[in-house]
Amino acid sequence: MDYIQDRTGNTDFSLQNSRVKGIRFHNKTLSFKLDRIFRCVEGEEKEYPGELWFKACDLDLCSVLIFNKTLGEGRFTGRALSLREFMDAYADAEFEIIREGYFGNTTTYSAWLWEAEKAPVSAIMYLWNSGDVIYRIEE
Repeated sequence: MDYIQDRTGNTDFSLQNSRVKGIRFHNKTLSFKLDRIFRCVEGEEKEYPGELWFKACDLDLCSVLIFNKTLGEGRFTGRALSLREFMDAYADAEFEIIREGYFGNTTTYSAWLWEAEKAPVSAIMYLWNSGDVIYRIEE
């Protein structure tokens, strides 16, 4: 079932602790394959596998900051990548969303980036799209 995010109010959905298992870009739609999407239904939190779609996404305005460790542990360094570069370089990594923010046409995710047999590092993803944000969940 598809649910379009209302950008002017609160949403019933949360991605906190969800893991992005794959990222695709096709026909100006950015899609995330998620292990779970949380939804508040009649005061109860439920979780569903699903996808998140960003319609009319402009990859040139999307970027990812990747740090050398988890933030809050003293000094850190990092690097900035375009979303295209990130999708290529970290195709096998998992992006675990810790915080999410939705502001007009922009979305920001603070996360832990997990790579095989490595400690997680902090990452921040900035997305821009002018179309709908759609939660596609398997109920």
